[in-house]
Amino acid sequence: MTSPSVSAIGPEMSRAGQWFHPAEPSPDASVRLFMLPHAGSGAIIYRDWEKLLPADIAAQAVTLPGRHNRRDEEMYEEWGPLLDALHDAVLADIDDRPFAFFGHCLGAQLAFRLTIRLEEEGGPSPVMVGMSGWSPEGFFQPTEEQSRMPEPEMVDWIKKLGSFPAEIYDNPEMLALVVPALRADLRVAAQYVDDGAGVRCPLASYGGRSDPLQEYPDAMTHWAGRSAGYLGHSEYPGGHFYIDSHAPSVTTHFAQRLQRLVQTPSAH
Repeated sequence: MTSPSVSAIGPEMSRAGQWFHPAEPSPDASVRLFMLPHAGSGAIIYRDWEKLLPADIAAQAVTLPGRHNRRDEEMYEEWGPLLDALHDAVLADIDDRPFAFFGHCLGAQLAFRLTIRLEEEGGPSPVMVGMSGWSPEGFFQPTEEQSRMPEPEMVDWIKKLGSFPAEIYDNPEMLALVVPALRADLRVAAQYVDDGAGVRCPLASYGGRSDPLQEYPDAMTHWAGRSAGYLGHSEYPGGHFYIDSHAPSVTTHFAQRLQRLVQTPSAH
């Protein structure tokens, strides 16, 4: 299963300047969840999560500038400014409820570093983070040169990953929307530097058994050293985008652990 076509992305997904979808979290939920997407995509990859998650978890997916209904905005191509902007957007949006992060691939990188930063600041920080399709050790990291590869090579690469539906590859109009955002995100990811840092909050990791971006078999085991409250790794059949076809299982697993933490704060 792959991500939906670009044509399926409606205006309700994101207004200009709107980082989170939906814009207003459910007032009845007891905890909030910010979900960060993979490179080249936006809130649409979490399109099913709101209905899969329990009603007491208010889910909001992130759309970065330069894609979907924010495509008229300038895209970030540098790690620092993007993390700064996301940090400010989250702090401006949170309320007095506990919150968590879940990220896939580039989204996991951003969620991880954002958590580290928020904890260092000593203010509001997440009660839990979910890392999917990425680890700070043993995973592919793009280079600046790869982000500038000719479009035919770029298309061949994303075909192998299965990150977009087949009809996009032969549709110049759709490629014109997808490829620039992907290039920008690859440039951002190329600047990531692992300094061995970890988080204080509980962390759970998720991955596909045959993920082509996982360069070493033990890559996901390194999360155990990045959180004193590591909750373990869950592996599913599939490649890098296992998360599409296994969303019900991933959301159930993550939600159960998040609810337990919120109900018994002393556990973390």
